[in-house]
Amino acid sequence: MIAAPRPVRPRTRSRRSEATLAAILTGAENVILRSGVHRVAIQNVCKAAGISRGTFYRYFSSQEELLDALVRHKREAFHRGLSEATQAYTDPDARFDVFVEHLDAYLEHTQARQLLAVASEFALGFFQRFFHDAVVRFQDVLEIVFDAWEERLSAKLDRELICELLIRYVLSEHLASSGNDRRAVPWRIKRLLATLTSGAMVPALRE
Repeated sequence: MIAAPRPVRPRTRSRRSEATLAAILTGAENVILRSGVHRVAIQNVCKAAGISRGTFYRYFSSQEELLDALVRHKREAFHRGLSEATQAYTDPDARFDVFVEHLDAYLEHTQARQLLAVASEFALGFFQRFFHDAVVRFQDVLEIVFDAWEERLSAKLDRELICELLIRYVLSEHLASSGNDRRAVPWRIKRLLATLTSGAMVPALRE
């Protein structure tokens, strides 16, 4: 009788492996921000990450593969943070408020403007991939918000277009910041959405 094959156990990264991978990606990002994408030599990344070349090649086969992984890592980190920040809020208005606050916090702490200055081609490529992904992800996060708005308005909203305008606004802040007043960003986003969904204007921002 032939014995049944043993089930294949899924491979899981050890905490040490995850820490090493995180160190490589952080090192690569620091090298890019300091010197630009053309200076992302594997030797420089290894030095920044505190690892050997042999360790690096256990994770990545080339510079191109590393940069692709860095783009995915940054994109997924943003969306993971957005999902974690909003998932506990089942009230549509509260979820939208938290969603806007998360976008504002991202704009305040992101290093995207510095990335544009030192590695514009790489940054624009990242923004393009981020844009298409965000249009889909935003619709998932805001599903209960859109459901509530459509019920209140008794009308169907173009969810994809609204999410596209939201992410375009965020990306435009990288290229041309609206100013130093951090209170203005959440207000502008809410005003934009109020105008799109009901035509009602949010009261003017008070000093």
